[in-house]
Amino acid sequence: MFPIRDHNPSGRTPFVTYALIAINIAVFLSTLDLNQSPRALMSFYANYALVPAFLSEGYGYSGLVTSMFLHGGWMHIAGNMLFLYIFGDNLEDKMGHAGFTLFYLAAGLGAGLIHWLADPFSAIPTVGASGAIAGVMGGYLLLFPKARVDILIILIIIFRVLPVPAWLMLALWFAMQLLGGWSEPADQGGVAYWAHVGGFVVGLALTVPVWLRLGGPRFWTRTHGLPPHPETRYDTSRSRVPRIQSRKSHSQVPRIRRK
Repeated sequence: MFPIRDHNPSGRTPFVTYALIAINIAVFLSTLDLNQSPRALMSFYANYALVPAFLSEGYGYSGLVTSMFLHGGWMHIAGNMLFLYIFGDNLEDKMGHAGFTLFYLAAGLGAGLIHWLADPFSAIPTVGASGAIAGVMGGYLLLFPKARVDILIILIIIFRVLPVPAWLMLALWFAMQLLGGWSEPADQGGVAYWAHVGGFVVGLALTVPVWLRLGGPRFWTRTHGLPPHPETRYDTSRSRVPRIQSRKSHSQVPRIRRK
């Protein structure tokens, strides 16, 4: 189950959201050659990824920022950019281009710091934009809790697109991050769940001033939690989703955390 689009059009062109997507893709493509050499890749991660143990020793702080623009694989960057594309434009619409830029970076920094606090002596490099994107999702939840989001549900051979309110999709996602954070051993690579949790909470908190400026509880009363404009309508009754055959990769890559 994952979102493919929302029904919440933005009132202005989301230049910052598009720029962030473009930068992330450009950086990812420019580092693909490093996968041919695990030694070169680990050296690169040591300089630009977020390594909690480095922060605990008093250096590597730049990784809090640079790690937000690195990704560990095609599915990693595709998923992150899809989430940013779906939820980023509406926050940028409400915050403005400069405000959204600062918000995104602050949410990413907060997510990185929470990840460090959760496992301060981990030497596993952490890369990915999803801590910042989790902040975008937290802000979206506060401003548009009842905006409809189309999610793709895959049950073996059954593909179905189902519209659900944003609060339900985001609450389920947040619960899954909490469950993953509590259940995954701290000394293993995989998903940086606590970065997701931290980014979500930080993003929600940073959106409170915007919500208050819009009227706070009166904004919810006025809009009933829905976008304050006509929603985009899609025909989900005839959705066709192509089947994609998976391919196993035999390349050897270093263990990292993805966020």
